[in-house]
Amino acid sequence: MGKTAIIIGATGATGKDVLKFLLKDIRYDKIKLFSRTTIGIKDSKVEEHVGNLFELNQFTEEFTGNEVYCCIGTTKKQTPDENIYRKIDFGIPLATAKLAQKNGISTILIMSSLGANANSTVFYTKTKGEMENEVSKTFIKRIFIFRPSLLIRKTKESRAIETLSGYIMIFIGFLFFGRLKKYRAIKTKTVALAMIRIANSKEESKLFLSDEIQDLGN
Repeated sequence: MGKTAIIIGATGATGKDVLKFLLKDIRYDKIKLFSRTTIGIKDSKVEEHVGNLFELNQFTEEFTGNEVYCCIGTTKKQTPDENIYRKIDFGIPLATAKLAQKNGISTILIMSSLGANANSTVFYTKTKGEMENEVSKTFIKRIFIFRPSLLIRKTKESRAIETLSGYIMIFIGFLFFGRLKKYRAIKTKTVALAMIRIANSKEESKLFLSDEIQDLGN
């Protein structure tokens, strides 16, 4: 019997890519999506649960599977209110990890961001760092944290200037070597492939920086 994967945030760019690859992966029989709005995909593998992710415990009975991909996240531009931002980028991943622990799920993969640091004086990187620390305190056997650099995404909402600036960053990124490699822009599909590869590996809990994610996703 194949595996069951859970995706939190499948409406976002990285979550959509994780879903796309899992749909084609014969190792998976079922993919459970927990989102605020429907993803709009009809597939026999997909089981959708739509609701308020700030109240994730409402899905306790349905939240079962082999691994969890937590791809939730926002930006300062999308969510200027710091209280709401923290509820999304700190609260939802932590609630996801606690529910996974409660239901005996052994593997969780969390998307964070480069520069995450609980001791940072910058609200956004501090929030990510605190989230990582709290998730790491849960008793889940395999916890994987992914810290990608600037994400290059393909979405209907992307404006031409944003797409152009992203590809400029990819070009400039080739000038980054050694320790600077982790600052190269990275495609969301690369992050998605890296997460799936690690989920199906024998790796133990680990944190991956953007250059490592790039290597894994290629």
